[in-house]
Amino acid sequence: MSDSLMSTYAPLPVSFSRGEGAWLWDAAGKRYLDALAGIAVCGLGHAHPGVSRAICEQSSQLLHTSNLYGIEKQTLLAERLAAVAGMDRVFFGNSGAEANEAAIKLARLHGHAQDIDTPAIIVAEGSFHGRTLATLSATGNRKVHAGFEPLVKGFVRVPYDDLEAIARVAECRSDVVAVLLEPIQGEGGVVIPDAAYLEGVRALCDQHGWLMMLDEVQTGTGRTGRWFAWQHTTAQPDVMTLAKGLGNGVPIGACLARGAAAELFHPGNHGSTFGGNPLCCSAALAVLDAIESDDLVARASALGESLLSELHAGLDGMAGVRDIRGQGLMLGIELDRPCGELVAQALDAGLLINVTAECVVRLLPPLILSDEEAQQVAERVIALVQEFLESAQAA
Repeated sequence: MSDSLMSTYAPLPVSFSRGEGAWLWDAAGKRYLDALAGIAVCGLGHAHPGVSRAICEQSSQLLHTSNLYGIEKQTLLAERLAAVAGMDRVFFGNSGAEANEAAIKLARLHGHAQDIDTPAIIVAEGSFHGRTLATLSATGNRKVHAGFEPLVKGFVRVPYDDLEAIARVAECRSDVVAVLLEPIQGEGGVVIPDAAYLEGVRALCDQHGWLMMLDEVQTGTGRTGRWFAWQHTTAQPDVMTLAKGLGNGVPIGACLARGAAAELFHPGNHGSTFGGNPLCCSAALAVLDAIESDDLVARASALGESLLSELHAGLDGMAGVRDIRGQGLMLGIELDRPCGELVAQALDAGLLINVTAECVVRLLPPLILSDEEAQQVAERVIALVQEFLESAQAA
């Protein structure tokens, strides 16, 4: 890593020079199968023709004017997202953290409108919502907090997938105005809640007049085999955040709201210099076009079931494997020990994966993965996990 860069990352010893579909090539010409998709960003893979064309065409016409003026592509994108999500209005930013900041601000406006001076938001242990001061304060991971105290006040943390814990907070606090959750925890280890959890949260929010806010930054845009992960249930949120796969690598975030929540922002309340500019909105529109025309939401569902089946067939019953779980193309293999070294071992084997929560191998392959490529992912991951566990047991 260059001495000119701040030491915020510890990059692996590789730099990619080009990509195509589910594949990347390094400067030496070695090819890698990408089962991480830029951490759920490149859902359409690399160098997608439709996205590349949209970026090139828009860049030759207009990149940026600011939100002081109307932006046609922004309006079109907002209408498309609102329609597919069943929401009313959209705010565009540059990232998932910025989208979640907007959601947090909506919750506080919602609370102040009810004369609550210090509105509080219920969040979950093991969550990840970003690295700005407000979103890291909402995040349920001490490692993200460390060194950045004092944290932003106004968050009440409860165990994830524990409806009773939320109900208990409701009994003892009158300052709660919203609940902010991931429908599936990504950084927390691909943690999938009980089928009735989100619907129970929806009922509690309705009962107490809270906003139900879902962070779909990682799970959204087809990743889990639905447009949005909440659509596996009936628990439609009042506020929903998106980023990652929405731009296929072009930075864009979105905060969607419906009902009264969609009316909370007024001119001057919130803004973003670059948010929703013509370039990023053109890219996102091309992403939505490709997902719809190629039926990639259904494809993610079918591929996810196939991959999960293959992983179970290869790893079930193996000593050291605690669980294999997933929803669509968001999969996790939980081991009984830290396994971060698997990332480098996979890289050597020409495969990109991730390890999160110290002991969960996370797979987030692109939605355009072919059957053959999915089979290769399964075979390579199974071989890597088997070798890792056998070596650990031998030692």
